[in-house]
Amino acid sequence: MDYYQIIADNFQTTIETIALSVDNLAEPIEVGSQLMTRALLEDRKIIVCGNGVDAAVAQLFACNLLSRFEQERPALPALALNGDGAGITAIAQLNGVNEIFSRQLRALGQPGDVLLCISSSTGANNLLRAVQAAHERNMSVVALSNTGDNELSTLIRTEDVELRVAASRQPRVVEIHTMAIHCLCELIDHSLFGAYD
Repeated sequence: MDYYQIIADNFQTTIETIALSVDNLAEPIEVGSQLMTRALLEDRKIIVCGNGVDAAVAQLFACNLLSRFEQERPALPALALNGDGAGITAIAQLNGVNEIFSRQLRALGQPGDVLLCISSSTGANNLLRAVQAAHERNMSVVALSNTGDNELSTLIRTEDVELRVAASRQPRVVEIHTMAIHCLCELIDHSLFGAYD
């Protein structure tokens, strides 16, 4: 087995995916950051959710807002719904896994908050219900999705933002989602606190 070739192919595919994504994602990333910045300026919060590896990306975003991204600044209100194992398992036990995010959103989401919904795979009913619950609570939605997730795309309203990644493999989608998260964090910081030194 030629490990070097496997590694080189992965790096090359990632580079190609990045190069092909920037034109399609630059505007939605900008608009998504403006939507989130506006919510934060209005004393609202950003609530994030995702399944599996997307849950880790969701926690990365929340961590970057609550702590810091690249510069010292005040904490920003962000909450990863997948971070509470006891709450999630309690909801799943009584209401089923499809309700783990939507039930929390109905309790914690307020009008003017933003839901950041992250989906690198397809057909996650709990994410679809989360978007529906966010809309019921008069929240805006920023969705990090992929070209295979058509169901999620149908729920996105004109006032929402979708960052739809075109990649054939889930690891490439996750990589681009992670880059988009870092861009969102930097743009939010820049809008609220000015350029980095």
